Amino acid sequence: MSEQVLGQASSGREYVQPVMAGALAAVVGYASTFTLVLAALTASGASPQQAGSGLMTVCIAIGLLNIAVSARVRLPVSFAWSTPAAAFLLTAGEPVGGFPAVAGAFLVAALLILLTGLIRPLARLVAAIPAPIANAMLAGMLLPLCLAPITAVSEVPALALPILLAWVLGLRFARRYAVPIAVVVTGIVLALTTHLPAGALDGSWPAFVPVMPIFTVDAITRIGLPIYVVTMASQNLPGLAVLRANGFEPKPGPLFVLTGLASGASALLGGHTSNLAAITAAICAGPEAHPDPGRRWPAPISAGAVYLLLAGGASLAAAFIAASPPVLIQAVAGLALLSSLAGALSGALADEETRLPAVFTFVTTASGISVLAIGAPFWGLLGGIAILLLLRSDKATSR
Repeated sequence: MSEQVLGQASSGREYVQPVMAGALAAVVGYASTFTLVLAALTASGASPQQAGSGLMTVCIAIGLLNIAVSARVRLPVSFAWSTPAAAFLLTAGEPVGGFPAVAGAFLVAALLILLTGLIRPLARLVAAIPAPIANAMLAGMLLPLCLAPITAVSEVPALALPILLAWVLGLRFARRYAVPIAVVVTGIVLALTTHLPAGALDGSWPAFVPVMPIFTVDAITRIGLPIYVVTMASQNLPGLAVLRANGFEPKPGPLFVLTGLASGASALLGGHTSNLAAITAAICAGPEAHPDPGRRWPAPISAGAVYLLLAGGASLAAAFIAASPPVLIQAVAGLALLSSLAGALSGALADEETRLPAVFTFVTTASGISVLAIGAPFWGLLGGIAILLLLRSDKATSR
């Protein structure tokens, strides 16, 4: 009997490490960018109630995906919301048709992700986008937002400097937690300085707010297509790469189908895209979760459970975000994205052969231009690929 009890205790301890790793991944992923998601939805025309519904919905979507998929395939497959899509949405602004048009764009992006999982040539086409060009496009989208912390220090120094100082100290003493620390300090600053209007917390309990989508050419070309490209290039493909680097080979098609379906369902309630986790995936799939790769799969299940718990605070968070200085919210979001900007720039400029096309993509995307009602990321991607093909054809001819 004692041996059986000891065996059960030992077995229980085997799950402690992956469960803790999964919980950490969820907390870091949520705390690092939930302000970005809320600010992005608000900037695209969502009301505080719609933004809270969107955040809650996408938390539930990725929570269920993490639990269901990892339990089914016994692999540490992690899911998250699309941070690049939220960053892009924050800079894109409100399209013609308002938030219903944004919901329509979300549905189009979800459909394209679904088709990518069903149609293999489409998946190969997306995978064929040169990584430096995709990274350059992402960097161009992130740059304006990553300038926000400096802008905030200039405009509201008394509020922004404590947040920036907390982030710097976090980098020095607890690098992994630097952004969550900055988010906590931001919450304290907002609690001390933000005055919510009367009735702002009425109905702050979680509530789904349906959005009737409309489909406009402006929103589809300026928001839907770029969200699809950056989600595939900057989340799904790197997410698969993280899994493969740790020795796991899941079939990508079914994963894309599931994230497409989840994203489509979320869009009807104001939520944006769900996808494979990229950065936090390393916590769940790597040795930090467990020395034995075969025992890492409980980590995403733990992360999913935490996301479901965090979904309950979405409406309250949205009320505070709506009443806060926009530049302050953008500042903490910019701090959260600095590492993403650094990684994107590093990937864009690493190869000398693709450096010039990548720089063209970067500056075009960062310019924010709109031609024929189509936004800068599309033109940056198109121009960078065109220059890359031109240089390669010239090199082939010279031989």
